[in-house]
Amino acid sequence: MNVLLVMLAFWLPGLLFGAAIRLRGWTLAGAAPLLTFGVVAIGVPVLGTLGIRWTMLNVALWTLVVSAVGFGLAYAAARYTRRRHPDWEEDERPARSVRDQLLIGGGVLAGLVVGAVTFLRGNRSLNNIQQDWDAPFHANLVRWIAEHGDARPSTVGTIANLPNQTDYFYPDTYHALLALVFGKSGLTIMPTLNLAALMVVLTLPFGVAAMCRAWGLPVLATAAAAAVSTWFTAFPYDSLWRGPLWPYVAGVALVPAMLALTRLLIKPKGIAGPVAIGIGVAGLAGLHTSLIFVILVYFVLILLAVLFRFEAIDWRRSASSLVATIVLAAAFGLPTVLPALYNASGVTAASWASETTVSGAVGQTITFSPMAAFPQWWIGVPAIIGVILLARRRQMVWLVGAYVVLGGLFAATVSLETPLIHTLTGPFYNDHWRLGALVPLAGAVGFGVFVHAVAVKAAEKIGQRKPGLNPVMLTVIGAILIGLVVSVLSRGGYIGRNSARVAMHYGDGPSVSKGEVEAYNWLAAHTVPGERVMNNKIDGSVWLYALTGVQPVEWSNYGAAFSTKAGYLSVFLNDIDKQPRVRQTLTDLKVRYVLVGKGKVSPKLQTPVGFERIETTPGFKRVFRNADASIYEIEGQQGVVDSGANTGADTAHGQ
Repeated sequence: MNVLLVMLAFWLPGLLFGAAIRLRGWTLAGAAPLLTFGVVAIGVPVLGTLGIRWTMLNVALWTLVVSAVGFGLAYAAARYTRRRHPDWEEDERPARSVRDQLLIGGGVLAGLVVGAVTFLRGNRSLNNIQQDWDAPFHANLVRWIAEHGDARPSTVGTIANLPNQTDYFYPDTYHALLALVFGKSGLTIMPTLNLAALMVVLTLPFGVAAMCRAWGLPVLATAAAAAVSTWFTAFPYDSLWRGPLWPYVAGVALVPAMLALTRLLIKPKGIAGPVAIGIGVAGLAGLHTSLIFVILVYFVLILLAVLFRFEAIDWRRSASSLVATIVLAAAFGLPTVLPALYNASGVTAASWASETTVSGAVGQTITFSPMAAFPQWWIGVPAIIGVILLARRRQMVWLVGAYVVLGGLFAATVSLETPLIHTLTGPFYNDHWRLGALVPLAGAVGFGVFVHAVAVKAAEKIGQRKPGLNPVMLTVIGAILIGLVVSVLSRGGYIGRNSARVAMHYGDGPSVSKGEVEAYNWLAAHTVPGERVMNNKIDGSVWLYALTGVQPVEWSNYGAAFSTKAGYLSVFLNDIDKQPRVRQTLTDLKVRYVLVGKGKVSPKLQTPVGFERIETTPGFKRVFRNADASIYEIEGQQGVVDSGANTGADTAHGQ
């Protein structure tokens, strides 16, 4: 039931809106999640400004409204076009046969199965906690939006240790969508986050199939590209264990769907192209603003391909669509992009040390194996051959160009340190892992082209010897055999390798263990609304709110600035008997308990000085203890909340 709920949240709004503006077929199926995020991204400021709570019912009504508007515009545009330009018949591609659709569907299904098995095998359980740095921030943000009914970024500063800072910004479209399903049908925070990550993996084969289909690749190339789209370690799996970069992964997974929609600007189909792209830009910007730079690279290269006549276009028919797309993309995207300037300097100032040589970086790019100790030869070599074939055939040359540009940026930032490289990769936190995630898309398409080319050549050779055989069936059989051979050689599409990567940060600690969760649950039973718990920013207790609803003083692993009350307590908490300000600050924040966990989000981090020797400091009474966590009640703070809270009895385990 929960799987279906999250799946519907990802696909249903987009399917409804996409169908309303007359998208159809694989383009609709691939673009539906992108359109869902677009509808959500636009709805966040509109509903928030109108004072309408962010709930499933209200967002559903919002989706119906925008879909009705889209339907009306599409209908009016179609009538106008038929009246003013009766000679403009919609340039539809010939309908695919049932066999072709089944082949594409089979490729998509293969990609879905490999992706699902890989993620679930690595995740081990949907209830498991992702232990890396960014996970608690995303989890806290989802719960905060769900509980407060307002998804505007300006209202969520508290979870970043910036309470009441109305100019705070973080793109929260991903979290806003998940907030709608959190708590429904008993869906707790980790199943919500893990199922959403699974859905993101599942969007990829649909998007790749839609893109290949839209840009005219052969059926077998389309099917093979979709099938292998979930085999690459660099994307989506590296960005799921490292970070995790959940919103960024969602955006990158939806780039192929955006590229499928872009075809509608060259071959217009009413308002579907401009409106869908405009909504899609809002969705990508709302997921992560760096994705706008990615899309710009593709858009510029597609424009160059058109100008240099690698792609045919009827300028008379397409001009209005192009102008409308620019206007709508700016109108829908800028309201999300402009607030991101709030933290632009912090993003571009991030720095990651180079990790390989120039030759090593080039090798990783050529084999579509960024940040891998061992290349994915069985798909990497066919993929680069396929990319070369695309270039020689002058087909989808813009994709080849994007591979060179984005792959070149990855190779440069992972191996070199120069001011120019830092400037170019600034929107990506100068992070080669994020850039590496952009490389496999061309690899999936290249692999598909290779499979089709080899299968056709083999069928021709066999047909020359045995002319009576059906060449189409020979080609299909050849492609299937190639797929099976590569699957066996790669041990099932690199499932073992990739699931091991996913599993790297799913475990019992080091950040949050089962024992620490037990302590969180104890606090949930012994605190009241409005009461906060003083916690150590590095021991995993920043998960307290996401898992139980109890608000911590320190909300993130970064910790609060010293100038804040939270930051002050982290330094002077154990001076409660020496510094009167400590007691006053605890009272102001309504703190009665102190939570101390055993684990650390990173072994390199030092425990804040305010938590040193808490167990021996007068005024701190231990009321809970297990192997992984201790809870202390601060003497004199029992009446800190006006409504009163139950005084914690000494239930320390083992005492």
